[in-house]
Amino acid sequence: MINVSEKTLSAALAAESALTDIFAGFDKTARVCAEKVLSAFAEFHVSDAHLHGTTGYGYDDKGRDTLEQIYARVFGCEAALVRQQITCGTHALAIGLFGLLRPGDVMLSVTGKPYDTLDEVIGLSGTKGNGSLSDFGVRYEQINMKDGRIDTDAVIDRIKSGGVKMVFIQRSKGYDADRRTLSVAEIGELAALVHKISDAYVVVDNCYGEFTESIEPVAVGADLQIGSLIKNPGGGLCRTGGYLAGTQKAVELCTYRYTCPGIGAEVGASLDENRAMYQGLFFAPTVVAAALKCAALAAYMFGSAGYKTVPDWNESRHDIIQAVDLGSPGKICAFCRGIQSGSPVDSYVTPEPWDMPGYNDKVIMAAGAFTSGASIELSADAPIRPPYTVYFQGGLTYETGRYGILRAFEEVAKI
Repeated sequence: MINVSEKTLSAALAAESALTDIFAGFDKTARVCAEKVLSAFAEFHVSDAHLHGTTGYGYDDKGRDTLEQIYARVFGCEAALVRQQITCGTHALAIGLFGLLRPGDVMLSVTGKPYDTLDEVIGLSGTKGNGSLSDFGVRYEQINMKDGRIDTDAVIDRIKSGGVKMVFIQRSKGYDADRRTLSVAEIGELAALVHKISDAYVVVDNCYGEFTESIEPVAVGADLQIGSLIKNPGGGLCRTGGYLAGTQKAVELCTYRYTCPGIGAEVGASLDENRAMYQGLFFAPTVVAAALKCAALAAYMFGSAGYKTVPDWNESRHDIIQAVDLGSPGKICAFCRGIQSGSPVDSYVTPEPWDMPGYNDKVIMAAGAFTSGASIELSADAPIRPPYTVYFQGGLTYETGRYGILRAFEEVAKI
C-alpha cells in the first residue's frame, strides 16, 4: 500500500477523472510517434548486428550510422549526429553553437536569455578567456518574448539590419515559469519568415520537447534541433549522450566541432551503448506520454490546492516540464523531498540546495533515477530565488510517477 493519506488519494482520483480526455490525447500522440519509430526501424532493416558496438576509432560502425539515419527519418530531416560521447544537453548545444558560428557573427536569441547553463558558453558570465563564444568574437543579442510569444516584428527588423548568422530558439521555458513553451507550429512559422529574408540558421534547443507532438521543429523548417539522450529521446534507457539533427550542411559543420575538421562523424566508437540507444528510442514515445500525464496530474492537484501552475492542467503541452509556484524556499524543499521519497533509487536521501555547476543561484534537485541526472525519469529541481518556483518533469511510467507526485503533494501540505 502506498504511503499517502486517503485525502491525497481522493485528490488524485478527482484529478484523473477530470484528465481522462487529456490523457487520451497524449496516448494518441504517442501512437503516431511510435509508428514513425517502428516504420524507420523496418525501413533501415534493423537487425541484431546493429545492436553491437565497436571500439577504437569506431570506423564503419553500422549500428551507430544506421541509428543516425533513423533519427533523421523519425524527426523529418536530412541528417543527425547521435553519440554517447556528447556528455549532456549543454554540451550538445555548445557543439551546435560553435559548429555554426564564426568570429564576427551574431547569435540572436529570440526567446529571451537562454537556460542558465549556457551563460558561460555564450560569455554572459564566467572568466574571460575561458573559451566562450564571446572570446572567439561571436556577438550575442537577445529579443525578449512579448505577451508570451516571439516578438516576430522585432526579430524581422533586427535580421534585416544585418549580421545575424543564427536565430536561436529555446523551445522550453527553462527557469522562467511565466514563459510559454513554444509549439512546433510557432517555430515553423518563425523559421519560414527568417529563411524568406536571410540565410541565418534557425537553431532550436529542443530539450524536453521531443515526442510531445507528432512532428519536430526540423520537420517544419528549423535548420538544427538539439537535445539530450537522458531526456525524452533516450526513453529512460540511454545512460548518456546527446543528438543534433537537421539539414545536411548544419549537421556536417557540427560534426567538425564534435571531433575536428577532416574527421567529423567518421569516428566515435559506440562501445556497448548501441542496444540501449536503439531500445531507448523505441520506448521514447510511450515514456514521454507517461511523463506528460504526470505533469498534467501535478498541475491539476497543485492548481486545485491554490498554487499557480504553468501550464495549467487543461492547457496544451509542448514539453514535459511542469512549473509550480510554491512561494517559499521551504515548500520548494518539501516538494523535492516528496519526489525523492517516491523515487526508485535513493528514496531515503534528503535533497538540499547546493552550488550546482553552471548556475548562478543555489539549486535543489530531486533525482532518484536509474541514470544520474536523467530528466525523463521522475525528477524536480529549482533555483532558490523568488518567486520560488519548482520545475517537475518525467516519470518512466505513469504509475510510479503518480506516486512521487502524491508524496510531493503531502510534503508541501505540511508546510
